[in-house]
Amino acid sequence: MERIDQICCHPLWKESYEKIQELEKDRIFCGHDMVHFLDVARIAYIETLERRLGISRELIYSAALLHDIGRHLQYTRNIPHEQGSCILAEQILKDCGYEEEDRKQVLEAIRAHRSKETEKLDNLAGVLYRADKKSRKCLFCRARKECDWPEKKKNLVVSV
Repeated sequence: MERIDQICCHPLWKESYEKIQELEKDRIFCGHDMVHFLDVARIAYIETLERRLGISRELIYSAALLHDIGRHLQYTRNIPHEQGSCILAEQILKDCGYEEEDRKQVLEAIRAHRSKETEKLDNLAGVLYRADKKSRKCLFCRARKECDWPEKKKNLVVSV
């Protein structure tokens, strides 16, 4: 998975990641760091294997590493983070040698990872959506009472 390492070493990804960490340093709610990115990737990959969906590990990790990378654009420019993430991901994926069809799949998954309609899909977008939601540890969150998410939206179970 050489291209996964290339994503994490890409100057635009690294710069964006550092901006997110700085902007979220005092955040008490869900963070967008490597723990989150890798939790999403691993949960999505487990689901893919268990359900025999045939989605490549490389595409899963690519989408997981890039799905929230535009968060700083939401915080600083009011650009919805899925849109900002697509803008950044398109360039990063090209620079890392992804073919057009793979870029299209990853960008669609990023674009749709907040859309409830995506939940039922058995493709990269669907597994990314579900893994993103399952990765949240609301049951153990220190800010659970202050969180404005509705209780039914919170992930209050340990099992995935």
